[in-house]
Order: sequence, then C-alpha cells, then structure tokens
Amino acid sequence: CNESLMLEKLPACGKSFEEMMKKVDSKKWCNLTEFIMYYDNFTQCTEREANSASCFWPNPLAEGFITGIHKQFFSNCTSDKVHWEDPPDEILITLILIPVMLTCAMITLVVWCSKRSDIL
Repeated sequence: CNESLMLEKLPACGKSFEEMMKKVDSKKWCNLTEFIMYYDNFTQCTEREANSASCFWPNPLAEGFITGIHKQFFSNCTSDKVHWEDPPDEILITLILIPVMLTCAMITLVVWCSKRSDIL
C-alpha cells in the first residue's frame, strides 16, 4: 500500500465534494436526501483512490480523511435525543396487571387440574 500516494490523491475527492456541496444550501447540510448523490460520489472517489494506491478501503488513513470532511460539513448536525417518559398510570397499571392475572390464572388451572388427575 502506497500510503503517501493515497494521501496525495484523497484531497481531490474532498475538493470535488466541497464543490458539489456548494450547490446545496448550508441549512440543508444535515438532510442527507439533499446531497446523497454527492456523498456517494465522494465515497466512490475515496475508494477508487485508495485502490489505485494499492490500499484497501476503508483504512485508517482514508477514515481519518473522511472524518475530517464530516467535521467540515456536518459538525452542526446533531441527532435529537429521545426523551423517554413513563406511560400514564392507567396504562402502566394495565400493562403490569395483565401478566400478573394471567400468571395467577395459569397457576390456579394447573393446581385444579393436578387435584383432578384421578378423573382425567
């Protein structure tokens, strides 16, 4: 693997991606559907350049380069964290009581059948 050759060629992929991203409003950079084709071209470019330098892809150097591009364009894109809440008490009580009642009914049925085993 010729790492120095790969590192020389990868910035061309980044430059091309940067030119394509200028076509997208920066407010839409967090919406993947707005630039998915550009990102696909960028990914294919990095893979092609790594392979032309006889390097496997992805590799730590290519990943570092791709991470740098991500920081440049997508550093403001954060996923909203989901705030989990308990369900209302009525639903929670129902969800707890149904299995408890079914368990009690099954135990009662087993005990009743075991006492009547002489008839069965």
